[in-house]
Amino acid sequence: MATLYTCPMHPNIVRETPGMCPECGMSLVPVKGEEHKEHDTIDKHAGHHTEDFLRKFWVVLALTVPILVYSEIFAVAFKWQPPYYDYIGLPYVMLVLGSIIFFYGGSVFLLGAYRELRAMLPGMMTLIALAITSAYSFSVFSVLTGSENTLFWELSTLIAIMLLGHWIEMKAVRGAQGALKELAKLLPDTAEVVRDGVTTTISISELRVGDHVLVRPGAKVPADGIIIEGYSGMDESILTGESKLISKGVGTEVIAGSINGDGSLTVEVKKIGEGTFLAGVMRLVAEAEASKSRLQILSDRAALYLTVIAVVAGTATFVAWIFLDSGIVFATERLVAVLVITCPHALGLAVPLVASISTTMAARSGFLVRKRIALESARTIDIVLFDKTGTLTNGAFGVYEVIPASSFTEIDVLQKGAGLDQGSEHPLAKAIVKEAGKRKVALLPMRNFERVAGKGARGDVGVETVLVGNKAFMDEVTIVVPDEILKKTNLFESEGKTVIFVAVSGRLVGAIALADTIREESREAVEALRELGIRTAMITGDSQDVAGWVAKELGIDEYFARVLPHEKSEKVKMLQAKGLKVAMVGDGVNDAPALTQADLGIAIGAGTNVAIESAGIILVKNDPRDIPKIIRLSQLTYTKMIQNLFWATGYNIVALPLAAGVLFSKGVILQPAVAAVFMSLSTVIVALNALLLRRRSLDII
Repeated sequence: MATLYTCPMHPNIVRETPGMCPECGMSLVPVKGEEHKEHDTIDKHAGHHTEDFLRKFWVVLALTVPILVYSEIFAVAFKWQPPYYDYIGLPYVMLVLGSIIFFYGGSVFLLGAYRELRAMLPGMMTLIALAITSAYSFSVFSVLTGSENTLFWELSTLIAIMLLGHWIEMKAVRGAQGALKELAKLLPDTAEVVRDGVTTTISISELRVGDHVLVRPGAKVPADGIIIEGYSGMDESILTGESKLISKGVGTEVIAGSINGDGSLTVEVKKIGEGTFLAGVMRLVAEAEASKSRLQILSDRAALYLTVIAVVAGTATFVAWIFLDSGIVFATERLVAVLVITCPHALGLAVPLVASISTTMAARSGFLVRKRIALESARTIDIVLFDKTGTLTNGAFGVYEVIPASSFTEIDVLQKGAGLDQGSEHPLAKAIVKEAGKRKVALLPMRNFERVAGKGARGDVGVETVLVGNKAFMDEVTIVVPDEILKKTNLFESEGKTVIFVAVSGRLVGAIALADTIREESREAVEALRELGIRTAMITGDSQDVAGWVAKELGIDEYFARVLPHEKSEKVKMLQAKGLKVAMVGDGVNDAPALTQADLGIAIGAGTNVAIESAGIILVKNDPRDIPKIIRLSQLTYTKMIQNLFWATGYNIVALPLAAGVLFSKGVILQPAVAAVFMSLSTVIVALNALLLRRRSLDII
């Protein structure tokens, strides 16, 4: 049976993979063997929730006040004794109050320690349990033996501070968690299905591939599918990160969780459950939350070492003060202070909480982190290698420039050319018609369309006969192309562009240069990478002319042309051989080896599953501008992790010796309650510092 993982503090949290508790941020511990059965039947409301800590804190605080007021330290500090201060039964009253505090307020730490020890992974809860048990046991022994020396006020203040600290910390942690919960909320609970001509409402779990689903205005799409009836605008912000409505009609795909606009749609279900896009996103987020970065592995190891140091140092401190004949009360105080001050919770939380926040920030910014080590390595990248088609370019023809002949305008050229091409399915023809639509050019009716194989087309547009085609077609029909136009078109063709000529009634109207259009986002991405001091390179199977033109247009530092699919990974190796850390951006099956070979593989979300599985980070929006954001997030994440490691451990360098009493002769001592303040404060600072990451912008200014 596979190992399950649970939280020492929240037994209701059970996961199939290790990671961080979404309630408190503690590392999950393994549950093995027969213990699986306990979790199979566990109450989903079991465990300690955030408000439980606050409730316990108020009760403990109320009981701590009389313990503190009737303590010896209070009387000495304020030179005042409350009524009944010398009452003979007062020690037993303190015992009752202290016992309630220990068993009610301290139960969460005692149970947590039990679970840690059962999993053979002692940690923060074990140390706190040792500390409060030591203080309570000694105090009970003192009362029962008639001694006046107890540690009830230290015990009560310690538990109160620990409860308050955990409540504040859990509020911060829960604010940083929940990416998967938010994704799950995107799906509706029910769907309207048409079966045998009857519309019924069923649970989303009952959907089958092939079902016809009605999606009403404003409703969420329950599963991935294709529209078979209707037209509407769709909010696909879960895919694009932008709430702008995307027009959808018959034959277009829709994804589960997207929100329908003001039109009614009938969708044929193509994918359900684990096969949907949203399920894939949730799977990737879960993988990222379970994965660990190098710094997290280091901090986990350090937390274990700190636990060992705490027990050894606490024991040594206790024995040393007993040996120095300082009394068992003082020795126990020092033991409790050392155990509390060295609790590794802040260290265990320092890196995972930052990693969790950065994963969520990445998803909200349009890219998914599959492996946290990939995000960590992004900050060290020296060069980004782009696959050209579909990444830097649109992967489809677009109009680059319209060249009118004398006495004609660009509108004339588009009106005649697109007027004829509206009857063609050729990619070049579609690009010309699309450009005419962008410029709002009115198209005249077209008749008698005739395709001329390999050369172009002819037909009647309005009352004129229009010819559209290449230079060979123009020569064949004896259309004269002026030298000034021919000079321009020859230059375009040398750059790898395709040139189409338009003629009417034996006279040239103009020419249209088409190319795999460069995305404007690519220019911004290359410029942003340059500002980060990162070089860019491009790899393509196209000719030297095409590759050179694209590289020049974008300002790319280096390019590789006529590269065969199996040679792409060799180019990555070549760059790495120069001592460069390489990020590869690709979208196809033939990019998978290069993505794997690169120091950082970045896959286009719209690409193939093979490419996505080979990458550490996925660009959901297919937007190259997200690449500088990845590097920026990597830098911010690393900085926050280092800061948190300092806050989690730095104070121990000073506080641990003070807790042990090395400066006792100088009158400097660290009481257990003060040690608890330091420990809790360290944990809260780590949590709040991690939350500050959310305020940082990923845009490169």
